[in-house]
Amino acid sequence: MMSTFQYGQDQLTAGKALQLARKEIKGVLSPKTRDKVQASALAVANIAKGEKTVYGINTGFGPLCTSKISAADTQTLQENLLKSHAVGLGEPVAIEISKLMLVLKLQALAQGFSGIKLETLDRMGWMLENDVIPVVPIQGSVGASGDLAPLSHLFLPLLGLGKVHFEGSIQATSFVFEKFEMTALHLGPKEGLALINGTQFMAAYGVKIVDRLHNLLVHADITGAMMIEGLMGSIKPFSPELHQLRPFAGNQHVAQTILNLLHESEIVNSHLNCTRVQDPYSLRCMPQVHGASRNAWLHLKDAIETEINSVTDNPVVFSEDHTISGGSFHGQPIALPLDYACLAASELGNISDRRIYLSLVGDTPGVPKLLLKETGLNSGLMIPQYTTAALASENKGLCFPASADSIPTSLGQEDHVSMGSIGARKALQVIGNVEKILGIELFYAAQAMDFHAPLKSGKIMTAIYEHVRSKIDPVISDRVMTEDMEAAIEMIQSGELIEIAKKVAKKEGLPYETEWSNLFNC
Repeated sequence: MMSTFQYGQDQLTAGKALQLARKEIKGVLSPKTRDKVQASALAVANIAKGEKTVYGINTGFGPLCTSKISAADTQTLQENLLKSHAVGLGEPVAIEISKLMLVLKLQALAQGFSGIKLETLDRMGWMLENDVIPVVPIQGSVGASGDLAPLSHLFLPLLGLGKVHFEGSIQATSFVFEKFEMTALHLGPKEGLALINGTQFMAAYGVKIVDRLHNLLVHADITGAMMIEGLMGSIKPFSPELHQLRPFAGNQHVAQTILNLLHESEIVNSHLNCTRVQDPYSLRCMPQVHGASRNAWLHLKDAIETEINSVTDNPVVFSEDHTISGGSFHGQPIALPLDYACLAASELGNISDRRIYLSLVGDTPGVPKLLLKETGLNSGLMIPQYTTAALASENKGLCFPASADSIPTSLGQEDHVSMGSIGARKALQVIGNVEKILGIELFYAAQAMDFHAPLKSGKIMTAIYEHVRSKIDPVISDRVMTEDMEAAIEMIQSGELIEIAKKVAKKEGLPYETEWSNLFNC
């Protein structure tokens, strides 16, 4: 039986948000939540009928906050809000991002401080359940009065407007409603404002970034460990006693993980007493560099999971007599960590590219220059590093912090904005580039390990190496390597190498998890 999640009541994590979007668990509104939501909606309805002026309920918005709106016009006011603010441009966001936006908005509104009607929440749940997913343009949010433009597009279908993804294509909402014999909703007081105030666009990206950056971090340790073997690097820099003197959790976790991956490696043991004094930083400083990125990931995860369990619309309705117009929709609390995570991801790609370059130099005994025995007529693996250099450079350009900028909007009423939506989009783009860089490192590291036969690695890394070789043949002479690179990238994106490592460790009784693993679990 499928497990359930109670919107507005249970604690949401990035992992659970993805499970809800993927329909791996079922989201529900408990009776307790329904009562709380109805009470909030009733409070707002009474405010709308009364004489007291309350922002967004019986006034205009932004610079029009002093314009009083009659009770008879409140529905028109709220529906006009969605129409006028649906000004996004560009390609649609990924369908999973739209689903996550719905999930996160349900979690925020179901807490009962927004004046939303149960009918509206139920329709949002129906859209998720039936895969009627709004089309949301990628551009248009400045991340301050909430993600106004993308959220407006997300909820136009409630009014029977806009477009939706349905049955593999983009269709007019009105057409899909006819198919289901559904009618458009009519919004009550404050509902339009509750729907489009909030950070659910950038937070949805944040959830995806938490997930995909975690995958990168784990694979960076795997490809880095494989490259240590291929280049006969020293394992002394990963000694626990060294990292106890500078005890950052990320550093200690990475150092111990790499020792676990290289446990009982014949290749490592073959040169324990060699005369090499020390390795270049890209090998020796993996705990410090990968570890710093892990610490940044942890910061982002904490910020995102606080955000997705928060009420971020405005005004907040505590009761009919107690409403507060504040700024909880401002994206700055997650805009800064998103920029930090972007930099953390980029650095994983940067150091990986350096290890790739190092593998081509030919300074490792038995490992030829350009990772090929016969060069001259053949270029060997010289050129894929051009690709990783290009990707690493592209990432550096994308790392300029979006949150460093602010352009006033709303006639100066919104005079400082977070630009968190831009930072979130850039971070996910950087992560996609780093997945490619790590895939190419995996390709190179396996090629370097080939030259150490018949010596083998430990059981975990041997299983990973053999899996790579089951999908990518060694390069003996020049060939078109695009498919090889794509196969390696797919291995990074799929997470299959992680599953192999865990399976072998469990079967053989080998260490893989560390004492910090629970801290860094997604």
